[in-house]
Amino acid sequence: MNAKLTKSRQRAICSELGRVRLQLLYKASVHGFTGAAFHQQCDHRSPTVSVGYNNSGFVFGGYTKQPFNQSGGFVNDDKAFLFTFTGEQLLKYPVTGPGNAVKMIGNSGPHFGEALVLVHESNPVAYSSPGNYYNFTAAEMHGNDLNLTECEVYQVEESSELERPWRTIVWESEKRAGLIESIKSYKPTVSSVTQARVLLIGPVGAGKSSFFNSVNSVFRGHVTSQAISGSSSTSLTTQFRSYSVKAGREGKPLPIILCDTMGLEESKGAGLDIDDLNSILKGHLPDCYQFNPSAPLHPEAHGYHKSPRLKDKIHCVVYVIDSCKISIMPTGLEEKLDAIRRKVNLMGIPQLVLLTKVDEACPLVKEDVRNIYKSGYIKEMMQEVSSRLGVPLSCIIPVKNYSEELEVDTDCDILLLNAVIQMLRFVDNYFDELSDRMSNMQTKEACPASRPMTAGPDPNLLKWMMADGASGRTGPQ
Repeated sequence: MNAKLTKSRQRAICSELGRVRLQLLYKASVHGFTGAAFHQQCDHRSPTVSVGYNNSGFVFGGYTKQPFNQSGGFVNDDKAFLFTFTGEQLLKYPVTGPGNAVKMIGNSGPHFGEALVLVHESNPVAYSSPGNYYNFTAAEMHGNDLNLTECEVYQVEESSELERPWRTIVWESEKRAGLIESIKSYKPTVSSVTQARVLLIGPVGAGKSSFFNSVNSVFRGHVTSQAISGSSSTSLTTQFRSYSVKAGREGKPLPIILCDTMGLEESKGAGLDIDDLNSILKGHLPDCYQFNPSAPLHPEAHGYHKSPRLKDKIHCVVYVIDSCKISIMPTGLEEKLDAIRRKVNLMGIPQLVLLTKVDEACPLVKEDVRNIYKSGYIKEMMQEVSSRLGVPLSCIIPVKNYSEELEVDTDCDILLLNAVIQMLRFVDNYFDELSDRMSNMQTKEACPASRPMTAGPDPNLLKWMMADGASGRTGPQ
């Protein structure tokens, strides 16, 4: 059900009411030009804005904070007003008789005193009588054309929109192009590692595979679906997959590999096994390994990497969380995520959180993805994730995956590309930490009396680091 009232006119009305938004309740062409249909959709809902449209091009109506009913009497509303538009400019007519501001009539639509009635006596017409508790001229209000082509009623809802974005992001095609070039030119700071390996972990249906498909879509220039994704109560990903994104249809692989895993499930013996996760993080797991939740990978299994190098390891872990399900996340699932986070912490691997489906969670973002950092609701969701998963707010990135679209969108691309850039920055942090520990190890060997190294990454990694060498090249800016 699409609103006929334009966004600019919605904003003009909302500017009179504070920080609010309009949610469509009733549309006469859909529900019927009858009082019964109107009351079925709108009774006991408030505040509301009612809008009439005629063939002469006039858009007019009224606002009331009182909920509609069918009592037959008048109700008091000192905030009620009628309005019309001259172009995009709102003309407002405040109530002059608050005690008779709205009348509750069963066989009619919105009934403002005796001055204006939309869907009068269950007909697609308006009734107009200026001066009865509202002062206006009929010619200015509706051009004396009382035949309605449409009637809509919107509920006025509090908006979560913040006055200014709490994170700065540039929404320009030039910025998109710059992010793409930064990713394409990225080189890990270890010469033997040509591609950063990022592991995606998350509950079933959170959008791990969809994230890879979405990033791949950005570089292909149209929406793709290479990784299996969709809606299911159990994981659609049953294998460990390492996806290399290409710069275009026949382009070179980008310097990042997104590793997809079986989805996490609350019950034991279902979904990704934590022992398998340990093998993934250390680089033992072969690509296309078939998960078996009841039996973790055995070192003698076909394809098992017994001596993985630094390039085979996971360099950053990303938790993918559905923003629509944060508040109802089962305790068992939260405990699994906590156990994984602790294991990853001990291995010294940096961690990020992707907050997906933000457009489904917040109407403000669904209306315009550029509102992502102006949405107070999304910020609250991110704060809840921070608290429940024990990660800093700075490590949480909201994104919108492509799901129903056929073509890519610049704003969605920018969110996705910013997420990838953040992953590469965290990969650099990982290699920087290894480099620092390698320097400490060399210092210790040169000065045996120096203080022992503190707990950190597997010492084997430091040996790999020494063998591989640091290239000194910088990562994404």
